[in-house]
Parts: sequence; C-alpha cells; structure tokens
Amino acid sequence: MRLLLIEDETVLGNAVRDNLLAQGHATDWVETISDADTAIITTPYDVLLLDLNLPDGHGIDFLRSLRKQGNETPCIILTAQDQVTDRIEGLDAGADDYLVKPFDLGELAARLSSVARRYAGSPNPLLRIANMEIDLAKRQVFVDQQLIELTAREWALLDQFARHPGITLSKPRLEEALYEFGAEIESNTVEVYVSRLRKKIGNHLIKTLRGIGYRLEE
Repeated sequence: MRLLLIEDETVLGNAVRDNLLAQGHATDWVETISDADTAIITTPYDVLLLDLNLPDGHGIDFLRSLRKQGNETPCIILTAQDQVTDRIEGLDAGADDYLVKPFDLGELAARLSSVARRYAGSPNPLLRIANMEIDLAKRQVFVDQQLIELTAREWALLDQFARHPGITLSKPRLEEALYEFGAEIESNTVEVYVSRLRKKIGNHLIKTLRGIGYRLEE
C-alpha cells in the first residue's frame, strides 16, 4: 500500500516509517499539515496515519477539511490523547480508527490491514483466487496449499492486485505502491516484479494488457 504518515515526533516517525517500509508499504513521512496537503494533492494514498498535535495546526481540523473536500482516504489517528471524548471527536471527524501512543507496531500493522480491507470491500482477510489463497492479515500466500515465500516488494505488488481482483492496474499505479517519495524509480521495476510473482504463483493469474497495465484474474 501507499501510505502517508503525518507525525512530528522524529523518533516515532522514523520507527513507524522504517517498520512500514520493511513490510513492503511505500511510506511517505511529513511533519506538518502544510506538507501533508501538498503530498495528498500529488499522490493517491491508500491510508493516512495522522497525529493530532502538529506544529502548524490540529489533525482533527485537517481531517475535517479533507472530508469536506470529498477526500475519503482511510485515516487512522495516532495520538497520545487517550480520553474517550478525544476518540469520539476523532471518529466523528471522519477517522476510521484511533490508536493511542505508545502503541505496538504489530497492532498498527493489523489495524492498517483491517481498515484497508474494509475500504476495498472485503473485510475477510482470506482471499481465494483459483488455486491461490491470500491471507492479508498474516501477509501469507499459498498456492495449491503450499506456502510461497515473497520479498517485501513482491508482497506489496501482490497486495495491490489482491485488493483489486479483476481490475486493471496501470504501471504508474503499481509504482506508487512500491516507491516512497525520494526513491529512484527504475523504468522496468514493475515488469521485473510481475515476472517474479508469476514464477512463484503461476503465469496464468496475472494478465498483461499491453499499454494499459496488469490484472489479477478472478
């Protein structure tokens, strides 16, 4: 997934970003609302991770503004504010989940996956496509009941396909899922990882539509 982390605490921001990158999520990290506005204008995100107390404003106001503009990107609030009234305010503003600091990075990963599944219209973490079973929660894929080992980027690509089965995804869309801001994008990266995935899960499952993109066959 392509994620935007909006967090001004350097230590926490580094830890969360590095953990998400290690899981294969292309993660952009900004520290202000102003930079978040710029990022959202230029990049489509799967999920926002939003701190509340930011140097140039309050996260709740930022989220309300996004929702008024019609932006429905899923949002998980990350904050030290743990009162019930704070949680209610965040959810009423349009947040999809609320995680109180300090939190376990494993719990963040689970909540992130859950929110993304709900928005993809598939709350069930288990997907079955032909002879393949994908467990989005455990980040595992089985082909003919055999566990297939994937690298972080191979999983990131399969995750995009799995969340949009039967839908053609363009090369730029897939690149967005693989690269964070500042990363150098190689021209053939998507082709390379699609080829690697095909070797592991089967050539018949990912279809190429020349000049358009790729599709995971349902």
